[in-house]
Parts: sequence; structure tokens; C-alpha cells
Amino acid sequence: MKLTFSPASPFARKVRIAAIELGLVDKIEFVPATVTPGQANEDYSRITPLKKLPVLITDNNDVILDSYVIVEYLNELAGGNLIPDYGPRRWSAKTDHSLINGMLDSMLLCRYERMVRPQGLQWQAWSDDHWNRAWSGMARFENRPEVLNGPFDISQIGLVCVLGYADFRFTDCGWRKAYPKLDAFHQKMLERPSVKISVPPAA
Repeated sequence: MKLTFSPASPFARKVRIAAIELGLVDKIEFVPATVTPGQANEDYSRITPLKKLPVLITDNNDVILDSYVIVEYLNELAGGNLIPDYGPRRWSAKTDHSLINGMLDSMLLCRYERMVRPQGLQWQAWSDDHWNRAWSGMARFENRPEVLNGPFDISQIGLVCVLGYADFRFTDCGWRKAYPKLDAFHQKMLERPSVKISVPPAA
């Protein structure tokens, strides 16, 4: 299998953590890819018109999009338990992950607004609104002990990627002071090899 990725992408990190946890990382070739707003990438657009990371290309040359769907595919392939099979836990995990993915989308948009959009065209209120979505999401998980202390699953993996991306791209945001329970959770997660290995490089 092949996975398009960037070490800076929290979405690709999510899949990488899952692959390590599921014992599949040695079966995946990691193919570096660069996607930047406003810049054409015709080769990558032929793989996915959405031009998003990551994409999994299976041994049958099927293309699987979206980090959650890729984790679900790998989880099924390995017979893992990163995603609950049925019942209330499944819908809770899927809902939590949808919130987490939205938080990551908002953080990425803030990053683009700050670093990619030309000076003079930046929309501060729009950026603030998106940051508040991510910040409010952190506040919600701060008070979710069943997630922070629960089994290692897609929700915890996604939350690790949110906090890691905050450290990577928003170093002065103060999330650790604001959310001590998330800080303790993150420190504990960094003891897992899959989480520690996949930390983004220094910005």
C-alpha cells in the first residue's frame, strides 16, 4: 500500500499512528506530497480532485480518501479495535471524531489565513471564529474523562493530533495552561511509541 503524506499534516499523522498501532506500518510505503492553497498540483489532483492529504492507494490500486476512512480500512484489515464495532460507543466515537476533524480543519484554515493569504487581504474575524471553534472543542474534551481515560481508539488518536498540531503551529496559544487535563492526557500519550515517533518536526 502507499500513503501520501506530509510530516506536518495532522491528518496524515492520524493514519500513521493507527498504522503503527495496528502492526501495518511496514506494509505501507509513505510517499511525500505537497499541497498548498493557490498552487496547482496536477499530478496529485489526478489522484484526488480534493487535493487533500492523506490518500491511501491499496495493493489493488483502489484510492481511499479521508483520514477516518483510511483508519477504518486499516482497522478492518488488521482486525483491530481502534473503532468500536457497534452500539453507543461506536456512535460516540464517530461523533467525537467528527468534532476533532472539524477542529483540525479550523486550525488548518487559521494557519492558511496567517501564512498563505497575502498581507492586506487577511480576515481577522473569520480567523478568530475558526480558532474559537478549535478552542471550544478543546474545552469540551477537557471535561470528557471517558475520552481522556478511555481505551486507545480513534478519538484519542485524533485528539493527540489536535494537541500536537497546536504545539506545532500555534506555540503561543496557551492550551496547556488553559486545559490541564488535556495536558496530562497528552503527556501520557507521548509515552506510546506510535505517538512519540510521529510528532511533527520542529517548525
